[in-house]
Amino acid sequence: MIYRFRVILDNDTDEDVFRDLEIRETDTMEDLHNIITQSFGFNGMEMASFYISDDEWNQGEEIAMFDMSEAGNEVRVMNETIIKDVAHEASPKLIYVYDFLSMWTFYVELAEIVEETQGTDYPNLMFVHGQIPDEAPEKVFEADQDDAFNEFEDGIDVDDYGDLDFDENWN
Repeated sequence: MIYRFRVILDNDTDEDVFRDLEIRETDTMEDLHNIITQSFGFNGMEMASFYISDDEWNQGEEIAMFDMSEAGNEVRVMNETIIKDVAHEASPKLIYVYDFLSMWTFYVELAEIVEETQGTDYPNLMFVHGQIPDEAPEKVFEADQDDAFNEFEDGIDVDDYGDLDFDENWN
């Protein structure tokens, strides 16, 4: 079977930038990495990882180019992981990060599964939309706000050391 993916650049511009790709379900995640980098004009020489994602695009398990983890914490690697073992109808979303210094981030979604077409070479770049910017879009990393917690609402004036009574509460 052939998997059709839409790969969308995560950017803050008005123009959408995406590629539609076809690849065999039995190809590896490294093959998918290669077609993504080629279709967006990257040389493919930077580190990259896929992350299994849920419906809200939350980052899950990593599938890395190389296993650089310590013993006992091994991660899956792209050249040993078959696409159909990661992406399928029940779990169609992946996050792809290319070049960890620039943080090019892409949303990869399985659009459909179709029969192989005779005479077509796979992987296949089906459709190109938009130009990739010269530099990766800047990422803003923020923690979720928890409005229920405020560390300064405990009634203690930290500037008035006399009220802290260290002798009585010293551990």
